[in-house]
Amino acid sequence: MNKNPRVAIVGATGAVGVELLSCLESRNFPLSSLKLLASKRSAGKQVAFRGDMLTVEELTEHSFGDVDLALFAAGGDISRKFAPIAGAAGCVVVDNSSAFRQDADVPLVVPEINPDAAFNHPRNIIANPNCTTIITLMALYPLHLKFGLKTIIASSYQAVSGSGQHGITELENQVRAICNGHPVEISTYPRQIAFNVLPQIDKFDATGYTKEELKMLNEGRKIMSLPELKVTCTCVRVPVYRSHSISCVAQFEQPVDVEAARACFDGKPGVALMDDTDNNVWPTPLDSTNGDTCYVGRIRKDLAIDNALNLWVVGDQVRKGAALNAVQIAELLVSRA
Repeated sequence: MNKNPRVAIVGATGAVGVELLSCLESRNFPLSSLKLLASKRSAGKQVAFRGDMLTVEELTEHSFGDVDLALFAAGGDISRKFAPIAGAAGCVVVDNSSAFRQDADVPLVVPEINPDAAFNHPRNIIANPNCTTIITLMALYPLHLKFGLKTIIASSYQAVSGSGQHGITELENQVRAICNGHPVEISTYPRQIAFNVLPQIDKFDATGYTKEELKMLNEGRKIMSLPELKVTCTCVRVPVYRSHSISCVAQFEQPVDVEAARACFDGKPGVALMDDTDNNVWPTPLDSTNGDTCYVGRIRKDLAIDNALNLWVVGDQVRKGAALNAVQIAELLVSRA
């Protein structure tokens, strides 16, 4: 990796791909060239970047010969096929899908938590964690450094944009239909999402948990190097356009203190405190939407579990939960070139 790598975005026309482009531009990421890759259907589209118009190219097995760094935002099937091809061509891949997150020889990285892991990538693949996991750990890691994290009990409230444009469109169409007295059509979700909440994200397994819920357990252990970490989670889809919220009970090895917990966030990058209940100051999804910061509030001692804190965290799952985290990983690689 050199200081000005040749960069490609795979899935450049999707929601995360568009956000990757925005992050590269707004953060003035150093690059010598940028290639936009997508399906044959999207090839030929024109996309603006730093005052120029770039043409989207079709993704093929031969796309990576002149690329040093590829940011993948095209889904697990595409990643499983093309990321190894890119890696074998000498291109370092930062992959946003779940395809490689649990592979022992693929690092799973949140730059504010385990930056050094990014430099041990024998297959030239680095995995970007699940969006809900990233946002939750941004709040819990500063507390872990102080008190020693032991157990997480969480409920997530996840925006429809987590399902892509189809989720946004379905919510819009259903709200419009209800307001106009028309029948509601259901396609993206198993039940009506407008004016409703759905306690299922992804498929259930034999344990009764969904794949999305188990990600926080498996990914949290790997990112924080805590193989004994205990996690139980319920993931809920809510009729919010963007930004995920998580209600979390975190149990620690050491006794906890609320004021000491609040002080843990002082000066920590990427996370900020919004916690003044006397003045109705606590974070909402709108506070984080289109921003890079995760916000934490409602910090209080848990009334049922010893050495535990109850807290609320929100973050933009398309930015810090996906595109921004990937670009930050790329920045780490360039910083040591």
